[in-house]
Amino acid sequence: MTDSQPAHLRRTLGLVPLVVFGLSYMAVATVFTTYGIVNQLTEGHLVLSYLVAVVVMLFTASSYGAMVRKFPVAGSAYTYTQQSFGGVVGFLTGWILMLDYLFIPMINFMILGLYMGTQFPSVPNWIFMLACLLAVLLFNVLGISLVNKVNITIIAITVGVIAVFAFLAIKTAVNDPNAPGLLDPFIPGAEGFSPVFAGAAVLALSFLGFDAVSTLSEEAKNARKDIPRAIILTTLIGGAVFIVISWLGARAYYLDDWSTASEDLINAPGVVLAGHVGGEALVVAFLVMVVIGCFGSGLAGQVAVSRIIYAMGRDGILPKPFSFIWAKFGTPVVAAVTVSIFALSSMFLSLDQAAFMISFGALGAFAMVNLSVIKVYLFPKGEQRPPGAGPLIRYGLIPLIGVGLTLWLWTSLQPLTWVVGGIWLLIGVIILLIKTHFFRRPVPVLDFSEGPTTEAIDALGDDVPFEGGTPADDPVR
Repeated sequence: MTDSQPAHLRRTLGLVPLVVFGLSYMAVATVFTTYGIVNQLTEGHLVLSYLVAVVVMLFTASSYGAMVRKFPVAGSAYTYTQQSFGGVVGFLTGWILMLDYLFIPMINFMILGLYMGTQFPSVPNWIFMLACLLAVLLFNVLGISLVNKVNITIIAITVGVIAVFAFLAIKTAVNDPNAPGLLDPFIPGAEGFSPVFAGAAVLALSFLGFDAVSTLSEEAKNARKDIPRAIILTTLIGGAVFIVISWLGARAYYLDDWSTASEDLINAPGVVLAGHVGGEALVVAFLVMVVIGCFGSGLAGQVAVSRIIYAMGRDGILPKPFSFIWAKFGTPVVAAVTVSIFALSSMFLSLDQAAFMISFGALGAFAMVNLSVIKVYLFPKGEQRPPGAGPLIRYGLIPLIGVGLTLWLWTSLQPLTWVVGGIWLLIGVIILLIKTHFFRRPVPVLDFSEGPTTEAIDALGDDVPFEGGTPADDPVR
């Protein structure tokens, strides 16, 4: 390490690959994950909730773009808040983000179990969930991850099934004289926009793709230019797909009272809708899509969160055993097993509870990114504020609106979500107090990269080159 420069990620991605990555992460089939939950929550106004969510997310996507131009490095919301507000706020933002990382693999196991349960009702759902969880753990421990060809195959199958569904849904709506009007799904009900905002809060998990795009800043050819564009395009294209699919579903399968919806329609809406518009053949295609998609997404999510927990153990934020590597396979086996044990709770939670927790972490991070834009651009440390009204609108008013809308959605989540989220945040505070000896030591830094640990860098002294100078000059440290 003393004789060579630290390794860097390769900058190979242009605008199109970045957008494709973001859309792949969002996964168009995500619309069926929360379809029944949000329709029940909003009394059939899922389409309007998606429209509200897209508007809110565009403000936040704009803030992500602004922060990428300022800090074109990996780390996403954690990095932005850490650089803007310091180690304490950055650590707690990263800690809240861990909710997303932990619950995303879990929700895939739950969805797979629910869908398989519709076809094999005599077999408990937890059997399918446990089988998928153990298979993912085995692949994780053996060091086998999804390659690009597998990912492309999953995307191709998903797009194909969704295209067939869209065609048959249009055909069903056209031939149904009782189908809602073209604009009816966009009109709020008697209770106004209150349930619509509650639904939009849950749908925040559908837009984590633009957050994922920001993590590729060190692999983009022109990060300051292409990453912000990719973030906005991902939000617009993904949001449009979600709106169109939910609109087609609303017109093809109309329900007067969603409070009386069947359990299958709430937990496995894709099967019900597929059977209604395309019969058993489309149901089978949907199941194939769900099983493959959930396993692939669960594996990718499980591998990712295992590496994050490993990094936290490696950097001393969590106990050192979490950084144990199985030499035979080169994998963080303790972290992988820990994530799997945590995922066992998926057998006792409902789908909506897991979705709410993911949205809690996402919305919390989104709010902090909006605030970071205001802090960095309008109150720069040691620099003058940009002159003119333009910067005040771009870096003040727009992110401020983003903060307000995000907090509005955040407070629309169920009370239990706030209880669990509050407990999780309290655990983070306790870890922070222990590691800093009540702030008598430096705040630990969450390392989401694969580079050398801060301890390894410290062992080399102060002569290791950084882009901005020596380690003492590095703002992250």
